[in-house]
Amino acid sequence: MAADPCREELSKDGLLLRYRPEHEGVDGLPGGEGAFLACTFWLVEALQAIGRRTEAVTLFERLLSLRNDVGMMSEEYDPAAGRQLGNTPQAFTLVGLVNAARSLAGNGRR
Repeated sequence: MAADPCREELSKDGLLLRYRPEHEGVDGLPGGEGAFLACTFWLVEALQAIGRRTEAVTLFERLLSLRNDVGMMSEEYDPAAGRQLGNTPQAFTLVGLVNAARSLAGNGRR
């Protein structure tokens, strides 16, 4: 498999962060943050677009497993605690889910 600098830099337990919060001055907020689910759905689309469908489907299915009991998702996920963080429901995350599903179904944006 080719080098994947995006995932090397931003992966947290296989899900993507928006940025590394431990880099001083990035956002000015104390503490860490969870994996940003919209970014991870964008990764699904990117993997599909470059022909890495198996990885895209595997990641998409993992993301689907993170939904709550009514199918909603928040903006972030804490893999260590196994729980959603932040605003719920989060429209950006759900739009990412729909777009990734369309991409995998062959109806993605071009």
